[in-house]
Amino acid sequence: MWNSWRETGTSSDRYECQNAKAFIGLLMRSAHQSAAERCPPDIFPLAVNASDCSEQLLKRTLNMIKGLYTAYTGMINEQNRMDTLANNLANVDTTGFKKEGATSQAFGDILKYEIKDKSEYYLTKRMGATNPGVRIGENYTNWDEGSYHETKNTFDVALSGSGFFPIEFTNKAGETAVKYTRDGSFTLNTKGELVTKDGDFVLDEDGHHIVMDPNASASINIMGEIYQNDVYVANLGAVDFEDYNYLEHYGENLWQPVAGAAPVPADVRFYSGYLEQSNVNTVEEMVNMIAIQRQYESNQKVITTLDRTLQIAANDLGKL
Repeated sequence: MWNSWRETGTSSDRYECQNAKAFIGLLMRSAHQSAAERCPPDIFPLAVNASDCSEQLLKRTLNMIKGLYTAYTGMINEQNRMDTLANNLANVDTTGFKKEGATSQAFGDILKYEIKDKSEYYLTKRMGATNPGVRIGENYTNWDEGSYHETKNTFDVALSGSGFFPIEFTNKAGETAVKYTRDGSFTLNTKGELVTKDGDFVLDEDGHHIVMDPNASASINIMGEIYQNDVYVANLGAVDFEDYNYLEHYGENLWQPVAGAAPVPADVRFYSGYLEQSNVNTVEEMVNMIAIQRQYESNQKVITTLDRTLQIAANDLGKL
């Protein structure tokens, strides 16, 4: 029954409500044609005639349909949380990855009053509050630093403090733009240019490429200064932002600023020979996954129960 009605619904809440009333009204016509004593007293003890019985059934059925929507929004919300958590687990070994979290928001209470009642135009009738469920809120990023892993590779650099490495990123269309990352896994290409493991250029404090002699040994101090044979070459760039809400995840472990982002000098330290690991706690994420799965299943059971109840209302009550 529910599937049949759902196929005729629209995205308009008001129209859906009218559709539901019309549909359930068709289901109740057989009850109108029966005698008053045919209305089951154990189900509707307050019904005094067939019309009253049908009205009570209509109200209860509409409440059940609201329950379907409430459980449905709960399932969608839990699915979003599961997707976010799965992405965290997939990046548990990604250098410099920052885990994300999902938030939920409740819809505001609606239908508190019935205004312009056709029976009594001068009255505003209190109907009580109802809430259609939960909606997906904004995702957020946990910017806590991850632990450090020693690699003893000179060009592996971990940042300590708030800030990002500026990277000159080139997409598949050949378009170049500056992105930002906490992944300090760098290397030298054949031309002696310092690049990421994907081949994008690492920029210095002035926004230029860093070029070195690929055959000479190098060292990087805590201030990010690069030396070869005791000769200063360049200084690794580091950029911070006043408000991280103006950063969005670009993909490939990169971040990009959006309109309103305000870059500021970063107060960081550079640790050569180390990499910052992700700040994802595997055990914590697994515990959250189990909790989300149980909540999802609970909403699923609610929908199954209400669907069976509506099926009884559609197929059986009209035969009484």
